[in-house]
Amino acid sequence: MILHQIEALKAIGVTEVVLAINYQPEVMLNFLKDFETKLGIKISCSQETEPLGTAGPLALARDKLIDDSGEPFFVLNSDVISEYPLNQMIAFHKSHGGEASIMVTKVDEPSKYGVVVMEESTGQVEKFVEKPKVFVGNKINAGIYLLNPSVLDRIELKPTSIEKETFPKIASEKLLYAMVLPGFWMDIGQPKDYITGLRLYLDSLRRNRPSKLATGSHIVGNVLVHESAKIGEGCLIGPDVAIGPGCVVESGVRLSRCTVMRGVRIKKHACISSSIIGWHSTVGQWARVENMTILGEDVHVCDEVYSNGGVVLPHKEIKASILKPEIVM
Repeated sequence: MILHQIEALKAIGVTEVVLAINYQPEVMLNFLKDFETKLGIKISCSQETEPLGTAGPLALARDKLIDDSGEPFFVLNSDVISEYPLNQMIAFHKSHGGEASIMVTKVDEPSKYGVVVMEESTGQVEKFVEKPKVFVGNKINAGIYLLNPSVLDRIELKPTSIEKETFPKIASEKLLYAMVLPGFWMDIGQPKDYITGLRLYLDSLRRNRPSKLATGSHIVGNVLVHESAKIGEGCLIGPDVAIGPGCVVESGVRLSRCTVMRGVRIKKHACISSSIIGWHSTVGQWARVENMTILGEDVHVCDEVYSNGGVVLPHKEIKASILKPEIVM
């Protein structure tokens, strides 16, 4: 997910990315080190020793964010996915002359979110309404911001919310502007939302770069298959499936609405739907995995086992069927 964002930032000329991380930064940095040279972008980390909310990390990384240019910088929530129209955002930010720009997206059920009330013609943000009981608008914060360095003067080094504390202050001074995000958007911090996000991403690939998608008589709808994955005879794959590097899918397998991560083996005639199969796991012959089953890393589902949802923690072997969603520890 973060790689999509870094690639989009690199494409518009960003030269340095700072990751605000609290938990196990070395895991993320080890993964990204390869891409630092491949993409030609500097990736560093600003580690919180205590959680600082959504604004505090900016104060912590202040020295990395301020240079002599006075240029604005992007801030992205790492659990959102979109088409990242960052060039349009820069143009929008320059045009309004305010202190901060935020992306907003339209949603069907605004009562579940914090709603951004804005002046339609200019994009000037009037106020934020948290989980409104009556309709005040259908645009919500999309978690993509472009901020002038002066915003950092408003943030103290302590746990602070950028959405609830910093932005409302800027809006009250009429210096906060919102741009409606074109294309798709999804917060994919939860497994079921991740599967929805995958569908939206694959739809976007179909529109913008269809050559990246798999084709063939065994493919239904939008499917992404890594070039190093191997797929056997008589499979039916799709819609909305992503198969990662080094995966082996044996003959007669059925996959739909699922992500199969690096190094997974799916044995003959297994059926997987609406699930996430973690790295280096195996799914046995004639096994059936469905209903938002999440397998952690290196999980082994034995032959003919049925999983009806739930979460399986890493390094487990599942010998008996899981009939109702549960956490397997």
